[in-house]
Amino acid sequence: MTGWTADRIPDQHGRVAVVTGANSGLGLVTAAELARHGAHVVLAVRDTAAGQRAARRIGGDVEVRELDLASLDSVRVFAAKLAADHPAIDLLVNNAGVVLLGPRRTTADGFELHLGTNLLGHFALTGLLLDALAAGREARVVGLSSITHKNAHLDFDDLMFERGYRAAPAYGRSKLATTVFGVELDRRLRAAGSPTRSVLAHPGLTRTNLTPRAWEHRGRLGRVIARLGLAVTQSVEQGALPQLRAATEPGVPGGRFYGPSRLWETRGPVAEARLSAEAADPAVGARLWAAAEKLTGVSYL
Repeated sequence: MTGWTADRIPDQHGRVAVVTGANSGLGLVTAAELARHGAHVVLAVRDTAAGQRAARRIGGDVEVRELDLASLDSVRVFAAKLAADHPAIDLLVNNAGVVLLGPRRTTADGFELHLGTNLLGHFALTGLLLDALAAGREARVVGLSSITHKNAHLDFDDLMFERGYRAAPAYGRSKLATTVFGVELDRRLRAAGSPTRSVLAHPGLTRTNLTPRAWEHRGRLGRVIARLGLAVTQSVEQGALPQLRAATEPGVPGGRFYGPSRLWETRGPVAEARLSAEAADPAVGARLWAAAEKLTGVSYL
C-alpha cells in the first residue's frame, strides 16, 4: 500500500502524549510510533503488568499508569495524578475500547459496558485533562471511531441498552456515540476559542486483539468466522495509521476524520473519511453531550 506512512510523523521531542489502551493492538502501535519519534508517551492501561511488558517492547521515553475507563473513580484518580505530574499535555489519544462481549455487562458505575468504556470513560477523562491540554503545544484530542458507526443509531430513551440487548448493535452505538462526542468536542473547542483540536480516526477492518472477540463467544462456527475474518483484515500497523496521522500531521484542522480509503473504508491508504449524518448532526451532539455530563458528573466547555 502507498500513501501516508508513519515515516512522515514529524519530530515529537518535547511533547507529552497519552494513549489509552496502549498495551496492545492499535494503541501499542500508536504509542510505539510516537515514542520512536521522540515523544514522552504515557501508556494508560487497565493492566499495568501488560503495560510494563509493552513499555519494554516499545523502549524510548515511556511510562505506565493505571487507568480503568470502566470506573469513573479510576478515571478521576488517573487524571488528577497525571495533571499534577504533567501540567502540560500535548496529545490525548482516546484509543481504548471494548467490543462484543456476549451477554450485557455493566461498568463499576452501572453503565452498559460498551457505552461506559468507549464513550463515558473517555468523555470524563478528556474533560478532566482539558486544562492540561490547553497548556500544551498545538494540543489535540484524537477519538477512535469505527465504520460500524455508520449503521448505528442512538436511542436516547435507552442509552444503556436495557431493552432487547444485543452485543453487536451495542458496540456500534458506542462507536457512534464516540464519534458524535469527537465532533461535538470540536464544535465546543472552536466556540470557546481553545487552541486544542479534536480530530477523529477509524482503522477500517484491522487485525487487533479485539477482532476475534466479535465471534469467539458464538461457539465453533463463531471461531471459524473469527479465523476467516483475521485472514481478510489489514495489519494492525496499517490500521493504526489513520489515528497516527490525526495525532501528528501538522496543521490538521479540528473536526478532521481519517480512515482507510478503499473498499468502503475497510482498508487501504489513509484519507479523509465520511461521517454518518447522525454523527455530524449538531442536535445529536448537544443531546449526547448533556447526557454524558449528567451521567459522569464531569462538565466542561
